[in-house]
Amino acid sequence: MPIDPTLAVGAELPTRSFSWTSSDVLLYHLAVGLGSREGDHLDPAALTFTTEDGLAGPLQVLPSFGIVAPSFHETAAPSLDMPGVDISLSQVVHGSQSVRLHRPLPSAGSATLTTRISDVWDKGKAAVIVQEGVAVDDSGDPLFTTTSSIFVRGEGGFGGERGPSTSVPVPDREPDLDTSYAVTPHQALLYRLCGDRNPLHADPGFAADAGFPAPILHGLCSYGIVLGTLVTSLLDSDVTRVGAFSARFAGVVLPGESIRTLAWRDPDRDRLLVRAVVASDDAERDGAPVLADSVLDLTD
Repeated sequence: MPIDPTLAVGAELPTRSFSWTSSDVLLYHLAVGLGSREGDHLDPAALTFTTEDGLAGPLQVLPSFGIVAPSFHETAAPSLDMPGVDISLSQVVHGSQSVRLHRPLPSAGSATLTTRISDVWDKGKAAVIVQEGVAVDDSGDPLFTTTSSIFVRGEGGFGGERGPSTSVPVPDREPDLDTSYAVTPHQALLYRLCGDRNPLHADPGFAADAGFPAPILHGLCSYGIVLGTLVTSLLDSDVTRVGAFSARFAGVVLPGESIRTLAWRDPDRDRLLVRAVVASDDAERDGAPVLADSVLDLTD
């Protein structure tokens, strides 16, 4: 079988050592839309994401940069070489993603990432492969923990467990934030320079073979756009207030559409409840989900 849970679950993936510079951070921030609002080139708070240390103050690092930092300098398509797994890239979409910060990320540094396959879930017509990774700095101190899942079409039905529900209800009231970000026509082409060269986001023919009308925006680009929107709109542009951000990818964004971010402050816990949908002139696409069941945990 293409996925053998008995071999996959618990398997350790190769340890990855990586490093990054402030230039990598700046490119990532631009790729997820930071600095793109009118007046951002004059706003000291916005410039802390788009200029190096010393110009507007210390360079801040959006926590989601930790997810892409290990593969930031790669130029090949993502590898699916995992124990007990034999699938093709055209079958796969990103299912969910979370990052938990153990401390604010430095604007330059080096670290080591250790990753394992924690679960394989059977969704009937698809399988979900869950990976957990922990990054530590050169002293062995933890930097961040990530959990991600990929949705593998056509590989379910093997009799495994479906996995837990991740549904996060939002309050029955108007959101505390309702704002939209216009995705640029070249956004996916810019974001692919952050280490994800999956042709689904650049090659029209590959996208068509995968069932899409055009190359789609990377799920992690949408994730970064939404996190950046939350930080700059609700958290006073202060990344140290982000403890963790988790989201389930519920749909795709096409060129020419916008990402509408809605967020509610949770009155009972230190967190924001978040949803993102498509804002489009196409009535059939307008309001389509992008990120669902999303939670931003605040620091104490």
